[in-house]
Amino acid sequence: MRVANQLVARVLKQLRERVAPGVTTEELDRFAEVEVRAAGATPAFKGYHGFPATLCVSVNEQVVHGIPSARRLEAGDIVSIDLGVRLDGFFGDAAVTVPVGEVTPEAAALLETTEDALARAIGEVRVGGRLSDVGHAVQSHVEARGFSVVKEFVGHGIGAELHEPPQIPNYGAPGQGPRLAEGMVLAIEPMVNAGRPEVRVLADGWTAVTRDASLSAHFEHTVAVTAAGPWVLSALDDGQRPAASRSGADVGHAPL
Repeated sequence: MRVANQLVARVLKQLRERVAPGVTTEELDRFAEVEVRAAGATPAFKGYHGFPATLCVSVNEQVVHGIPSARRLEAGDIVSIDLGVRLDGFFGDAAVTVPVGEVTPEAAALLETTEDALARAIGEVRVGGRLSDVGHAVQSHVEARGFSVVKEFVGHGIGAELHEPPQIPNYGAPGQGPRLAEGMVLAIEPMVNAGRPEVRVLADGWTAVTRDASLSAHFEHTVAVTAAGPWVLSALDDGQRPAASRSGADVGHAPL
């Protein structure tokens, strides 16, 4: 799984470097598919329940599942790039949200808060810890800074399937739910709105947007539970573990 996730990390790093005004989201998608297939992997999202692309690329008020298109990025946009791959029978999954040129102070604060929330959630990954401690870490950090957590979509377990139990909400009271066990692997992915938490899905059946048209950010890492602490499989590192990163109820839908 680390090999699959390191591929995801490398491609996301290359994509971040290609984000610029004038670039289309489908150009990013074509680049990602070429890189993934050249590495001997297959795109995990393409064809999944009919999704048509390698990447989910979600711009500004789009929360998750944006379909790549001829849309050109503009200075001041923020763009979430979510990539999953399958390699040698196992899956990797991670996401980043990237500023396009200079962004507003609100957008910059949203990105920083969401990435920090992910780091805090990863810090709660320990053998014997409670699943709800992960989501509580996200919600408490986000709401203390005046933003809101999306509740319709959740993180998920990952392994030989893209989506496995348990679901991982980004909210909730601490000290509840199943205990984390060594060997579990979790895709933790805060989705945070600058405005209200409600979202809706567009007519394409995929793209989720904020109901109030406020900005939204999304960061994700795939994290293994080890006796020594969290091992962030999708963070580029020297292969040591665990690697620090800053970067049972059916409560929602796991994003791609």
